[in-house]
This record gives sequence, C-alpha cells and structure tokens, in this order.
Amino acid sequence: MSFKRVQITEQEISLERSRFPRVFSKGPKELVISYLLWGGVGLLTLYSLYRFDFFSYNFIFGLGKLGDVIIGQMFPPTGFDKLPEFSKAIAETLAMAFLGTMFGAFAALPLSFFAAKNMMPVRPVQFGFRRFADLLRGFDYLIWALIFVRAIGLGPMSGIMAIAIVETGTFIKLYSETIENLDTKQVEGIRAAGGNRLQVIRFGVLPQVLPVILSNTLYLFEHNTRSAAILGIVGAGGIGFLLSDRLRAYEWQEACLIIILIVITVYAIDHLSKIIRERFIYGEGQKPSGPVLDKEEA
Repeated sequence: MSFKRVQITEQEISLERSRFPRVFSKGPKELVISYLLWGGVGLLTLYSLYRFDFFSYNFIFGLGKLGDVIIGQMFPPTGFDKLPEFSKAIAETLAMAFLGTMFGAFAALPLSFFAAKNMMPVRPVQFGFRRFADLLRGFDYLIWALIFVRAIGLGPMSGIMAIAIVETGTFIKLYSETIENLDTKQVEGIRAAGGNRLQVIRFGVLPQVLPVILSNTLYLFEHNTRSAAILGIVGAGGIGFLLSDRLRAYEWQEACLIIILIVITVYAIDHLSKIIRERFIYGEGQKPSGPVLDKEEA
C-alpha cells in the first residue's frame, strides 16, 4: 500500500487559520496560565542562581582558574609505565558495573510483573512493589556504597552491591512500564487458545518486552560503568580508587591519564552496546530506518 504525500501551501494554512482562529490559537485563560508558568520558572531559576552565588566574583574567577588546572597542570598526561595497573583497575570497574547491572536485572524481572498494573490485579500489592522500587532507587549509588563499605568492608563487592540495589529499583520501574504498554492482541489470542497465565507470559508478554528490556539494560550498563568509576572514591574499588588517590596527592597528570582511560572505556562500551541493541532489536544485518524528515523538512 502506498500513500501520497499531500502538499499544503502557506496560503491554505492562512485560510484555515482565518476560518478557525480558536483552533490555531490559545484562549485568554490558557495564555495567562502559560505566562504565569513560564514566568514562575524564570523567577525560580534566577533566584536559585542568585542564592547559590552563580553571579559572584569567586565563581567567575574560579572558572578562569579551571582552564589553568586542566591545561596547565593535567597536560601532558604521564604514568604510562603504570598502564598495567590502570588496566587492571579498569577491568575491575567493568566487572563491578556488569555484575551490579546483571544482579539488578535478574532480581527486577520477576518483580516487575507484580508492579505492572495489567499483570497484578490486586492494587495494594502492585502499589507496594512500585513504592519498594522507589525506595531502592531513592538513594544514590554513593550512599549505598558507603553503607556496604561500612557493613562488608572496602573493595569491589561493596560497589557491586550498591549498583545492584539501585538498579533493582530502576529496572522494576522501567520493566513494569514496558509491560504495561504492550500490545494486548497477542495476549488475548493466547488466552483465547486456552493458554494459562504462565503461557500468556511466556508467549504473549516476553517476546514483546524483551527487546525493550534488553535496550534498557544495556543503556544502564553504560551508565553504571561511569558510576562504578566514581564509587571507588568512597573505597568501593576499581579505577575510581586510583583516580581519587592521584587527585588527593595532586598528581594531576596521572589523574589525566586515568580520566582519558575512563572516557575511552565508556566510549567502547557505548559502541558495543549499540551494536548489540541493533542486532537484537532490528535483527542481524538490519539497521534502523533512515531519517524521518526529508532535507527540505528538516
């Protein structure tokens, strides 16, 4: 089936605008609400900037010193003789991010069915699982890392558990929302064929949601790679511990090399996850469709 593109001229748009002015314009009430809303946002922004000394001399002068710190003290990077040590710490950071993400994903997948409205008819149970997810992700990775460092000691295991706890809550929210937005026709077809609840989930729900779940999981793995690098600052192991040590000792040039290694690692993970997403979502040898807008429309 082919569709013919309809070209609408500016004259036709102007004619329709004159015939139906209320369709193309906001009423007085909507305009007042819009002005008040944007005015409130603007005033709140200005007050916040003033309250936190955004316009102060110290802040502006500090921005000028920032360039001197980055260019004058961090370049050129040194410490290439310590690359084996840094590489081992990078591998430890990747392992922390991977294990924390996987633990969170595997824990959240079954729990997300209890948090989805179309899967859990008992509303108090569904509400309870949603609030449980909010509780887990309500605290930052650093807070959980400090708790686990206090409980089980220094090392990467504290970072893994911190990431796993936060991502369990995040994945419950993302997975349950994905389940709630699935196409019900496939589910109804399996029910009409006599399928039980497990068969409905296995053949009607999972095939629809798994590509989106995989995409979300890979994206958060990228995010957790950066987070795992920061968790080392509080003693959770990985490359962050070495970075924190160099910064405290004012070894800026070695810190610069570590930062470059982190950026390269994050870029590599981003590229790899993009390849995996395209393979599983679009199929082998397939690529996403081209641009939605033509060059004339863009």
